[in-house]
Amino acid sequence: MQECFRWYGSNDPVPLEHIRQAGATGIVTALHHIYDGSAWPEAEILEHKAKIEAAGLVWSVVESIPVHNSIKIGAPERERYIANYQQTIRALAKAGIRTVCYNFMPVVDWTRTDLMYPMPSTGLALRFDAVDFAAYDIFVLKREGAADDYVESRITEAEARFRSMDEAKALRIERNLIAGLPATERVYDRPAFREALAEYRGIDAATMRDNLFYFLRQIVPVAVECGVNLCIHPDDPPFSLFGLPRIVSTADDARAILSAVDNKENGLTFCTGSYGARPDNDLPAMVDEFASRIHFAHLRNVTLEGDGSFHEADHLDGSTDMEAVVIALTREEIRREQQGRPDATIPMRPDHGHLLADDIGKAKINPGYSLIGRLKGLAELRGAMRMARRFL
Repeated sequence: MQECFRWYGSNDPVPLEHIRQAGATGIVTALHHIYDGSAWPEAEILEHKAKIEAAGLVWSVVESIPVHNSIKIGAPERERYIANYQQTIRALAKAGIRTVCYNFMPVVDWTRTDLMYPMPSTGLALRFDAVDFAAYDIFVLKREGAADDYVESRITEAEARFRSMDEAKALRIERNLIAGLPATERVYDRPAFREALAEYRGIDAATMRDNLFYFLRQIVPVAVECGVNLCIHPDDPPFSLFGLPRIVSTADDARAILSAVDNKENGLTFCTGSYGARPDNDLPAMVDEFASRIHFAHLRNVTLEGDGSFHEADHLDGSTDMEAVVIALTREEIRREQQGRPDATIPMRPDHGHLLADDIGKAKINPGYSLIGRLKGLAELRGAMRMARRFL
């Protein structure tokens, strides 16, 4: 697999030269300043690409071209934003960038309640606390109908947790949930967040899925025309939040998406941390089933805690059999090589590293995207990849 690192552009506290020192050769990035659904200007794409190449690296994957909210809710103005999306795909292909990761999560992107969860190693991890989340949703946000989405025992736990919180903790959880993590498209205060949720009133999972399939029917033909692989990222976490439908969470979801537009270019980003946060997802089996349509991999691990909570684990530990996943992906690469596919090498990146060593306490850190934790993860995964390649 091609070893990649995510980079948030010139404002990223991790510079390109440090990424190169980590041993990565590919960059996963985007024009992060364009989040309004506009088409990406070809000149800006080329300028961003030139910065990466000047550092001796390659822009391997776009993550992400944002999917405008009107597309997700099926509003009439979606046609304009789909046309912009098509134009961006064409511009990227013209610049030689042919893998595009995107997501279809409503309102919030990846979601954690704690960005500094202490680990036994003394490093700090990202964590989703299911009880803290319910306490915020029901008793702080006071979302209409929130209590209907939880079993009685969880409501009781959440109320006790809420009563034990001081205002500082409640605000910290709120900031982590709605105020914007790296590369999120929209940043909210509490009233604006309630308004954003209201836009999805009446939109259930079936409607959301129809809107995704409509979008795919418009953009996949452009990807086929341009030789671009599209790869949808799973929901993170892979279950409903704030009463919103999430439709990229299970193997059944993936099957439906791939069959909706049955072209190779309509593929998956296989994120082991996202799919792995559901105990009913068998990740090695999913790789085996969907292998030919996996265009990009996020390799990270989570430890499931039994009550719906989970935290980011070391890359080779946690609840996912990462070695089995790496073997399955390597097996697919070998099959593609034998077929002569131009996309035989699957780009991967180590995702959501722990905050370690002297990254702790730095003035500016993107949660989950500090240098040392991802460098450690990449080194561990590199060893697993090389062993898989040697013995297959």
